[in-house]
Amino acid sequence: MEEDLRRLEAEATALLEAAADLRALEEARVKVFGKQGLVTVGLPQMKDVPAQLRPVIGKLANQVKQSVQGCFDARLAALEAAGKAAAGAARRFDPTLPGRLALPGRKHPLTLIWEDLVDIFTGFGFSVAEGPEVELSYYNFTALAIPEDHPARDGRDSFYIQGTTVLRTETSAVQIRTMETQEPPVRIIAPGRVYRRDAVDATHCHTFHQCEGLLVDRDVSFGDLKGILYATAQELYGEGAIVRFTPDYFPFTEPSAQMAIWYGREGICRDPNDPDARWLEVLGCGMVDPQVLANVGYDSETYTGFAFGVGMERLAMLKYGVDDIRLFFEGDLRFTGQF
Repeated sequence: MEEDLRRLEAEATALLEAAADLRALEEARVKVFGKQGLVTVGLPQMKDVPAQLRPVIGKLANQVKQSVQGCFDARLAALEAAGKAAAGAARRFDPTLPGRLALPGRKHPLTLIWEDLVDIFTGFGFSVAEGPEVELSYYNFTALAIPEDHPARDGRDSFYIQGTTVLRTETSAVQIRTMETQEPPVRIIAPGRVYRRDAVDATHCHTFHQCEGLLVDRDVSFGDLKGILYATAQELYGEGAIVRFTPDYFPFTEPSAQMAIWYGREGICRDPNDPDARWLEVLGCGMVDPQVLANVGYDSETYTGFAFGVGMERLAMLKYGVDDIRLFFEGDLRFTGQF
C-alpha cells in the first residue's frame, strides 16, 4: 500500500510539472484533483485499511496529498511569473527599433481663414464683435429691414427654436446689437457660425461660417466699400487677384452688390484672358439702408455706412482648392492634415 501511494505521488507530480502553460496546468489539475482525479480516487479510504496500519498509512496519505498540492502551487506560481515576465519583455523599450514620429496638431482650414480675416481687418482698424447663435427674430430679421413675407423668415428656410427665437441665419444680427450699444463711428467684423435649412451637397450645408463686416461713420461711400474689399482680396489671395462687383439686392443694404473673383483650374487666376477661368461670387455687400440705421437710433442724415457678409467656407474652398464643402465637417485627418 505504501508503494501504491509513492507511485501515485510520482505520477501526479510528473503530470503537473509537465504542464507548459496555465491552460495545460488547469487540465492537469482536473486530472489530479478532479472528481475522478488521481489523488481523489487513489488515496485509500481509512475504513478499508487494517486498524494496525491506519496510523502509518493515514500519515503517508496526508504527506502525499500535501506534496502533490505543493507541486501544483509551485508550478502555478512559476507559470504566472513567466507570463508576467513575457508581457513585460513585450512592453520593454527596444532602442534598436525605428522611432515613431508624433503627428503634430494642425489648425483646421476654416480656422486659418478665420484668423486671416481677423488679421486683415484688425489691420484696417476694425474690431471683432460676437453675438449669440440663438437669436431673437427681431435682431435676425426685423431690425435688418427684412419684411414679414420674406422667404428667409419661412420655417422651411430657417431653424426656429420657438415663436420668435431662431438659430441665426447670418451674423448680421451682431451689427444691430453692436450699434444699439455703441455710438458711431463703428468698425467691426463678426465672424461666427450660422444655420440655414439648406440641403447638404458639395456647395451647401445647413451649418456654416460667415464673417459680417460693418463700418458706419460720416461720409462713408460705396467707393470705400470697394476699396476695403479689393484690398482684402489682395491680402487673402495675393497681389493680382481679379475682382468685380455686380448689382444685387439685399433688404438691409441699398445699393447692393455681389463681389466675384476670377477663378481658374489652378485656383485664383491672375490672367484676365484665361479662357478656362470664370467668375465665382464670394460675398454680398452694400451701403447700409437708412432704415437699418434708424432702427438703432442713428441719424441717417449724418451717418452712412457699408456692410458685407462672406461665407468662410467659400473663401477656404477658393484658397485651398477644395471642391466639396462637406470635407470641412467630416473630421477626416487625411484632409485636415494637409493644411
